[in-house]
Amino acid sequence: MKSIEFLKIIHLRGPNMWTYRPVLEAWIDIGELEDCPSNTIPGFYERLSAWLPSLIEHRCSYDERGGFLRRVEEGTWPGHILEHVTLELQNLAGMPGGFGKAREMDKRGHYKVVVRAWHEDVTRAALHAARDLVMAAIEDRPFDVAATVEMLTDLVDDKCLGPSTAAIVDAADARDIPAIRLSDANLVQLGYGAKSRRIWTAETDRTGAIAESISRDKDLTKSLLLPCGVPVPEGRMVDSPADAWEAAQEIGLPVVIKPYDGNHGHGVFINLTTREEIETAYGVALDEGSGVMIERSVSGAEHRLLVVGGQLVAATKGDMVSVTGDGKSTIQQLIDSQINSDPRRGTTEEHPLNFIRLDSAARLELARQGFGGGDAVPPAGRTVLIQRTGNHAFDVTDEVHPEVARAASLAAKIVGLDIAGIDVVAEDIAQPLETQKGAIVEVNAGPSLLMHIKPAVGKPRPVGEAIVAHLFPHEDMGRIPVIGITGHRDTTAVAQIVARLLQLDGRRTGLACAAGLYLDRRQIQAGDCARWEPARRLLMNRAVDAAVIENPPRTLAGEGLAYDRCQVGVVTAIDNAALLPEHGIETENQLYKVLRTQIDVVLPKGVAVLNAEDETVAGLAELCDGEVIFFAADAALPLIGEHRRKGGRALVVRGSQIVLTAGGMEAPLVDMATVPLLQESTGHLAGILAALGAGWALGLTPELLRAGIETYTAA
Repeated sequence: MKSIEFLKIIHLRGPNMWTYRPVLEAWIDIGELEDCPSNTIPGFYERLSAWLPSLIEHRCSYDERGGFLRRVEEGTWPGHILEHVTLELQNLAGMPGGFGKAREMDKRGHYKVVVRAWHEDVTRAALHAARDLVMAAIEDRPFDVAATVEMLTDLVDDKCLGPSTAAIVDAADARDIPAIRLSDANLVQLGYGAKSRRIWTAETDRTGAIAESISRDKDLTKSLLLPCGVPVPEGRMVDSPADAWEAAQEIGLPVVIKPYDGNHGHGVFINLTTREEIETAYGVALDEGSGVMIERSVSGAEHRLLVVGGQLVAATKGDMVSVTGDGKSTIQQLIDSQINSDPRRGTTEEHPLNFIRLDSAARLELARQGFGGGDAVPPAGRTVLIQRTGNHAFDVTDEVHPEVARAASLAAKIVGLDIAGIDVVAEDIAQPLETQKGAIVEVNAGPSLLMHIKPAVGKPRPVGEAIVAHLFPHEDMGRIPVIGITGHRDTTAVAQIVARLLQLDGRRTGLACAAGLYLDRRQIQAGDCARWEPARRLLMNRAVDAAVIENPPRTLAGEGLAYDRCQVGVVTAIDNAALLPEHGIETENQLYKVLRTQIDVVLPKGVAVLNAEDETVAGLAELCDGEVIFFAADAALPLIGEHRRKGGRALVVRGSQIVLTAGGMEAPLVDMATVPLLQESTGHLAGILAALGAGWALGLTPELLRAGIETYTAA
């Protein structure tokens, strides 16, 4: 049978044998297609390249543009094609780039297809869609690529982080700060444990509830800003249409009417000059909020200034939206053809400009120009104003006068917001507000970042980087010590001993191992917790100062690591006979790739603790980005001697003593006769050496290491 069948799909949610990033590992059976490489299928190349012309950008093994399509033309197999088509469908849906591999399994026609998974649901859908597309190309059947991409794009919009949050997460990633998504929404944790911070789009865990409440109350905001010297427009709350007209006369026309607790500009009317306009606007504004305020209309354009941590980081200018009549088309038709046809406009967060709708404010604006509504047909050449303040489309960051930036920063500080969108109305943002009667009209919590990330005109601003720098100043990476332990021997014992040593050092220590999940000495989950989910729970716990995580080979092969990088990685031993056929690990080389993952993720300033008496484990040293500490019962091992000559550290046994060595230095640590575990069995020695090596790597003093191991007894 010529088909592609999915046998299983495994979500590797963290670093794994394939790559540092989460992937889906799809096991497939191509059946009789094993005998049908792509160059033997008439028209296959033509159909595939016509449906997905962007595959020309896939370089593949030739490492050149068009490399993959060249492979298809010369002949390659469906698993390889499925990999590339899946990645390209994700790319077309807005998830660019990504890792992919296709590898044969032991059984003929069986392959593992591995693809980058930004979100499991999206990548699963892309895999299935790619299978359908490839089969349609093989069988010469129609396939609706556009509908498939639209489906995947909708899924990306629904499941993945919005562009504002993604910009912050990407900036954190560039700083090597880890991120954990905490909900289906945009709530994200940056960093691990007690060093972590939280963001929700442009709000952070430093954004106070009181400050946010103040920002929603526009009258209260003004009453706080004015005494502090921040220029704000005169105005007050009104409680009826008649009161609104009376207030307008007191303030002086023209005026602005808006909900006092509204948002996103809904129900805001500007430049009102007649009683009829004011009373009509009052009714609409009241529907949009719980009260109405009226204030002096400030002359000029509206600007949005983004303040992060007291500093101005970006600014945009709003545009006035208008259409030009042709004598035939209605105003609504002109809006659709002249404005909403702009590809920058849309309903998703990927679009920097919104569609223009004839809302109540726009209809009022049309009435002021003598048009009854959207069905009116303006004369040819007549300019019709639709919105006085549209999207903030123009980047003006470099034009903002220092005094305007100072006023915006002061406004954010007075309200109490660490991240604020300050709305400023001014004729010229390059001049002080006082000289032009400009004013700050609103202070907003949780401001949109998209206008600064993707302005319609001007250069994007690195607002994500600014927010990350605000949360993690200087070289702070938001990391607690994470100690990962793998191997085929003693891993649970090593994890328990290391956790105990850290507790003695006064650190609130989380432990996820085969004996359970612990916070300090309190067990919070019984049973085998040497798995991804319990380990992840430790990293999300803001009461944890250090996390010790046991990663058996089955977890590495079937789930991936729960963390991106670690301070210390320990490998105790590798048993080449302990293969994992249930995970497709059927050779020694595959097993090696699984266990090397633990050392691949050691931080450049971290340490790998490796068993020098296991040749395979010792060979992992060359893969470590950081330092290596070897341990061995045999102090005379040539590897130990060579390592010491290069200035490296090692733990060895000399006589009855466990000894710390560093280059030419030796320091006895503990007499083995005083170690309770060794009185039970000398088989514990390798595990004790590994645990002490991890403690040494973490900077624990010899005195603490000695006290810890002399008082530790197995539970």
